[in-house]
Amino acid sequence: MLNMGKKIVKLRIPILIISFLLLIPSGIVYLNTRINYDILSYLPGNIDTMKGQEILLDEFGTGAFSLCVVEGMGDKEVVELKKNIENVEHVKNVIWYDTLADISLPMEVLPEDIVNAFNNKEKESTLLMVLFDTSSSADETLEAIEEIRSMTKKQCLLGGMSAIITDMKKISNSEALMYVVIAAVLTAIVLALTMDSFLIPVFFLLSIGMAIIYNLGSNFVAGEISFITQALAAVLQLAVTMDYSIFLWHSYQEYREKYPDDNNRAMAHAISNTIVSVVGSSITTVAGFVAMCFMTFTLGLDLGVVMAKGVVIGVIGCVTILPSMILVFDKAIEKTKHKSFIPDLGKIGSFVTKKYGIFIALFLIILGPALYGYTHNEVYYDLAGTLPKDLESVMANSKLEEDYGMGAAHMILADSSLSAKESKAMLNEIKTVDGIKLAAGWDSIVGSTVPEEMIPEGFKAILKSEKYQLILIMSEYMTASDEVNKQCDEIRNIIKKYDDKSMLIGEAPCTQDLITITDKDFKTVSAVSIVLIFIIIAAVLKSVSLPIILVMVIEFAIFINMGIPSYTGTVLPFIASIVIGTIQLGATVDYAILMTNKYKKARHNGADKEEAVSSALNSSLQSVFVSAMSFFAATFGVGLYSSIDMISSLCVLLARGAFISLLVVAFILPAMFMVFDKLILKTSAGFKPKTEESKTARKFERREMV
Repeated sequence: MLNMGKKIVKLRIPILIISFLLLIPSGIVYLNTRINYDILSYLPGNIDTMKGQEILLDEFGTGAFSLCVVEGMGDKEVVELKKNIENVEHVKNVIWYDTLADISLPMEVLPEDIVNAFNNKEKESTLLMVLFDTSSSADETLEAIEEIRSMTKKQCLLGGMSAIITDMKKISNSEALMYVVIAAVLTAIVLALTMDSFLIPVFFLLSIGMAIIYNLGSNFVAGEISFITQALAAVLQLAVTMDYSIFLWHSYQEYREKYPDDNNRAMAHAISNTIVSVVGSSITTVAGFVAMCFMTFTLGLDLGVVMAKGVVIGVIGCVTILPSMILVFDKAIEKTKHKSFIPDLGKIGSFVTKKYGIFIALFLIILGPALYGYTHNEVYYDLAGTLPKDLESVMANSKLEEDYGMGAAHMILADSSLSAKESKAMLNEIKTVDGIKLAAGWDSIVGSTVPEEMIPEGFKAILKSEKYQLILIMSEYMTASDEVNKQCDEIRNIIKKYDDKSMLIGEAPCTQDLITITDKDFKTVSAVSIVLIFIIIAAVLKSVSLPIILVMVIEFAIFINMGIPSYTGTVLPFIASIVIGTIQLGATVDYAILMTNKYKKARHNGADKEEAVSSALNSSLQSVFVSAMSFFAATFGVGLYSSIDMISSLCVLLARGAFISLLVVAFILPAMFMVFDKLILKTSAGFKPKTEESKTARKFERREMV
């Protein structure tokens, strides 16, 4: 490793030139990487709701739909608006009254439930159903939504999944850059106050920023990334990999004291030492992100791969780009050196070791309530409900609920060969389900109420193909509610009686699948991440007992963090538990391994239990404090700024998790070492003193000091 350090030092100028040149292609491909704003698209493709979406597109040429609330327009104006919307590229059809019957005929000729579902006489408003020939989250659909909005102004509001995704895209694009700026500025302030130089934080952020651009640029290979990954990746990579930069700087300062006249030699040793130290730490962090790849809900794969890749790139940047910058700008850094503004934390060790019983008692007292809170959190799955209320899509959905009593909209794909009698019987059963406002298909519209010859040409193609018939369901219940989930189950039971291959599709059924799938996924990922990190800790520390102790302490910190919302009444985004659990686990294990290695070294050098634990805490707490506060700063500011609740909630949880992890590692972990010292010595390699003589000599020295 020392030879590698020497080579990096020797090639520092070429390294900097190449690293800056690599920013150009990385930046270009990043800007051309597609961002996916539809979380439901990450559901596995083998479930009915996702297969149904493909069938809908293949058989009917329809991939998405949106409900347009039109106010204060006469019938002729609505007809004109309808024609204009139909001329928008990728709009396949617009369903309104004149789609079902000639406008010269009175509305009363249509079934009453259809008239009431699409018209509100009191509010003087009507509904248009806009069908697109592309999927809900396709760029073409989102562009069509924008074009329709530009022509309809405030008289019309577009609701539905595609409209929500369009607004999500707008917010995300407008805020994404500010996330990075806020995280960088706040982290720089923390580092400037806690480090011994005002300039070194600039180079930390510059080298990590370059690693972030490389990582985001490499996402081009995957074709696209989710908006959550885009929003969190930069902030998390900054927060998670900052440890490595801090470690390199502290190591460099130590070796400069050994080699005061040779900065290059000091840096070569620092690089070598950093590589050895951060590899074990970074592997545990990577393992946590890799565990997310085991989710069948592939958003986990998306975020897991990007973050695991980011940690690896961050480590490489830390031992190549950062050392090169430090050596090139060494004189400027020296001129900005100052004393740290935070008090010396190196005396807390003796207090913790003497009062360790109190901290063990606190651990036992808090564990129960924390675990209860952790297992009784409320989560939400409906993205629209957490967006700002002044967004067009949110206002449209509110209008649909207030004026039409309409919540979710479903579609049924059933066999087209079903007889009219069977289809009507099926629809009549569906209409009896609680919360169903409208259930309409070809066979319910055409017949005794509306003769087929009165139906405009082309309408049949909207609802019937050679293989399938399409049935529209309007529900009074909102997506992701318990009521709509129960309703979906009842509808499935009914349609399967008539056609066992029929499918219920739409946002609400997809969200119900999301709830079921992610619940299983989160349990799997939690178990996989704990097992992987357990194995890595066992291998790195060569111990049987330490992995149990460290994972127990880290999970305790996670239980506290994730348990608090249960007592404050905060509803969390559904992905919170897995994201927080994985990232807090990965970050906290870095602090724990750092302290454990120092405890191990002190014990090996002959220190007794109390002295080893105290010195380990004293020597590592300053680094842990700087790292945790950097993590806190990077995420807390973004949490306060973001108007997307999913991003805001995750960042606030991460920030709080960093602070809780700091406290747990500073007080609970040393107390555990005090309690289980004998067990650790018996079940771990490298802890026992070199010789009994060294122990005797150490005791003699202490007596002399007394």
